[in-house]
Formats: sequence, C-alpha cells, structure tokens
Amino acid sequence: MNVHNKPNAPVLDSYWMPFTANRQFKAAPRLLSAAEGMYYTSSDGRTVLDGTAGLWCVNAGHGRRQIASAVERQLTQMDFAPSFQMGHPIAFDFAERLAEIAPGPEGAKLDRVFYTGSGSESVDTALKMAIAYQRAIGQGTRTRLIGRERGYHGVGFGGISVGGILNNRRVFPQLAGSDHLRHTHDLSKNAYVKGQPEHGADLADDLERLVALHGAETIAACIVEPVAGSTGVLIPPKGYLEKLRAICDKHGILLIFDEVITGFGRLGAAFATDYFGVTPDLVTTAKGLTNGAIPMGAVFASRKVHDALMHGPENAIELFHGYTYSGHPAACAAGIATLDIYRDEGLLTRAADLQDDWHAAMHSLKGLPHVIDIRTIGLIAGIELASRDGAPGARAYDVFVDCFEKGLLIRVTGDIIAFSPPLIAEKKHFEDIVSILGDALKRAS
Repeated sequence: MNVHNKPNAPVLDSYWMPFTANRQFKAAPRLLSAAEGMYYTSSDGRTVLDGTAGLWCVNAGHGRRQIASAVERQLTQMDFAPSFQMGHPIAFDFAERLAEIAPGPEGAKLDRVFYTGSGSESVDTALKMAIAYQRAIGQGTRTRLIGRERGYHGVGFGGISVGGILNNRRVFPQLAGSDHLRHTHDLSKNAYVKGQPEHGADLADDLERLVALHGAETIAACIVEPVAGSTGVLIPPKGYLEKLRAICDKHGILLIFDEVITGFGRLGAAFATDYFGVTPDLVTTAKGLTNGAIPMGAVFASRKVHDALMHGPENAIELFHGYTYSGHPAACAAGIATLDIYRDEGLLTRAADLQDDWHAAMHSLKGLPHVIDIRTIGLIAGIELASRDGAPGARAYDVFVDCFEKGLLIRVTGDIIAFSPPLIAEKKHFEDIVSILGDALKRAS
C-alpha cells in the first residue's frame, strides 16, 4: 500500500490546489500534518526536514509559540477592524517597528509602510505607487513598467505583466506597454559560483536599450528581484544592481526591489537592499514578515515617493488603493512577535555566520549525476540539473518526490532545485540535506 493512502486520509476532490498538477498529486498525495522547529511531520508520521522554510517564509522555524500566543491575544481582544478611514493601534505600532529596520542606509531608509495581504498584492501596490508618483510630480506620460526575463512577481495582472515566467504569461493577458530586460543567467561564464558572479554587470545596460526604444518619458518604474528565487536562484552579477540604479536615476525611472523572498534575513542582512548596498525607491515584502504564520505583505516606500503624494486637499485620498485586510490586527500581532524573535535571536544576520558552511555543503554536490551548476548566496542555493530529452522538469520532480519519501522537503522549478532553510538551521541540518539529496541524485535516471 502507498504510505500516503491511509484509511483516514482526507477526501481530496474539492480542493483545487495552486501551482500544482492536481491530477498527479491526488493520485499519490504528499500531506503534511504538523511542524516544529526545522521539521514537518507527514500525515503518515514521518519526520521531514524543511529545506525550504515552507515557501521561503518560515525564517524563524516552525511552531513558534510566541507568535501563536500573540495572535490568540489579538483575536480575543479584537479580531478585525476596518482600515479605510479608520485605524487601530497595533497597525501603527507594527509600522514603527518595521521602520526601525527598513531597507536603506540611515537617513535614507524606506520607512513609509503600506500593508497588503501577500507578495502578489505588494507588487501590484508598488507598481501603482510608481505610476501615481510619476503623475504627482507632473510626469503623467510615465505609465510603462519594466520587468525582467525569468523574474517572478506574483500572480496579479501587474505582477505577471512585469514577470518573466512563461507559464504565468501564456494564458493571461498582460498590461499594455510592459517590457522586459534580459535575464542575467549565464552558465557558460558563471557556473559553480559562491556569491555574486563576476560576469554580467553590462546586462543592466539593457535598460538603456528599452529607454531608447520606448522613450524615458513613458517609463514609470523598473522592478527586479535582487536575487531571483522562483526561477531557480539567479544571483546578480557584481556591479549589476549598482548600474541599474544609476540608469534609473539618469532617466527619472523609479527602481523597485521585489524582496518577498530576500527580505528578513535570507542573505545575512535584514534586506537584500542592505546586503548589496543599493537602495531602490520601493521594496516589496511578504513571507518572512510574519514568519508565514498569518498571510501579510508590506511595501516599504521612500519618503520621496510617499511625500510626493501628500499634496492637495487634506480631505482627499492620496493613493486610491488598499485591501480589506490591509493591516489586519492578527497579522500585525504575528508580525510584531516575529520581529521580536528576529531581534532576540539575531536571525536577521545569522545567515552571514552560516553561509560558509552552507556554501561548502551545497558545493560538495558538484560532480554528482546530472548536476550542471550550483549557485549559492546567503542561506539560499540553486542546484541545476540537466534536463531529460523531451521532458524538461521531469528529472527534478522525481528527485523532489524521492527526497520527500526519504525525509527532506526541497523545492523545484523546472530542473532547478532550490533551497532556503529556516534561519535557525545548524550545520547538522546541512549535512542531512546533502546526504539525502546526494543519494536521490545518484538514484535519478
């Protein structure tokens, strides 16, 4: 009997699962029933090491009682409050805490916080802020949005328009006028690199090409992930982000960093903005904002962007935008408790202490069957496999299933395996990841 086909297993028909081959999954489901620290427990009682922090979000590890207690207290005191023309103290308290660690250098932090419900909502919010900003400063012709090939910016129509994942774009229409920079992935020059690749800074000049094509007066913003996660851990070449910032400044284009994945300690600094020393105008976040406990996102805006909209009649809504669940009380409570844990346990910088052991562990897989590249930065890794002829993605999927059966959760995108373990990880967890994955790669056909 398949170990997942328990007699008391739930009925699977009604749930239409996201980003899942539903028929394939329901024929042999993989179900998780509990979580604590670095581990999940599967529905059949097996321990599964979490190599992905859930979906890049459980940075402080699972089962944090401090967060659960804070949420319980808030739900008991007040479960919901409207955020349109109303407020509640905990939303302002959380924003002040976030402002203290906001991306950017002292004196120029992006310390104006707009709440959303997810990373996708954060992206669409930032794109709207950019267009609203340009209009507010008298640049109303600037409505074009520039993304990048192999970028992922969520699933809203704005996000898929600037995103560069084919399957996100194949079925659904995109916003008129959006365009894309070339991606930075170059295996011929940058394979098996720890940290930032040496080659590719010149690819930022692609923005100059788009300016020449469309006219700077039409472009509102350029959005990139500092490290692209969902398309397979694509790390920016040295000098690339700095050059992109300079070109945006030259042409009056706002720069947006999508830090839904890299925010809250993933690289060894609070934000990738700080890690790379390049400050954008807007930063999108979610995931680690509440340790994945309650859905929530936030956009960090520079004062330049925020203050440009704070004009006109005082009774006028400056940004005609928001969500029912913006600043949800329980999510704010979870967020404050999460920030307390990050602070008290030093988790926002812990990846800097772990990265040497992490990089060594991941790169020890070089030379195993089918491995054609390994790239690491902070507490992230991407392991690229050669694709089977005529079946792209099939080999990595088989490795994913094999690892799960042996007690390790990995994430795959195409034939790339991505790792982003919780920031509480220890060296022994890296060793277990390498052992289980290495054996699975040797078994893979």
